[in-house]
Amino acid sequence: MNYLLDTNWIIQLLAGHNETATFHKRIHPDKLAVSYITVGEIYDVAFAYANPQAHLSSFRQFLAPFTLLTLNDAIMERFADIRSLLRRRGELISDFDILIGATALHHDLTLLTYNTRHFKRIPDLQLYPPAA
Repeated sequence: MNYLLDTNWIIQLLAGHNETATFHKRIHPDKLAVSYITVGEIYDVAFAYANPQAHLSSFRQFLAPFTLLTLNDAIMERFADIRSLLRRRGELISDFDILIGATALHHDLTLLTYNTRHFKRIPDLQLYPPAA
């Protein structure tokens, strides 16, 4: 694995965003992973629709080729360390974003995201596209 997909990257991909789709097509699925945190955020989107089960089914089909990453003690410790640092700096972001960032760091993955404004606050996290 080389990359971790963030929720907004997946949403852009499913919406047919050209730049996202072009980049995604160049990467073999075994190089991509998704955190169960992102799975939860994507499933949450399904329940905004009249027929959530149809959307859940589509999301599950989309996620099938990817490695799904769970949380473990090391990731939770890294989460706590990052959250504490961001709190001290007055730069807190959502816990879900911190968990996704901690997962990427733990597995040494580059995070594919359009939310670089938040994720660039996490030290040593590699982002694509790179944060300005």
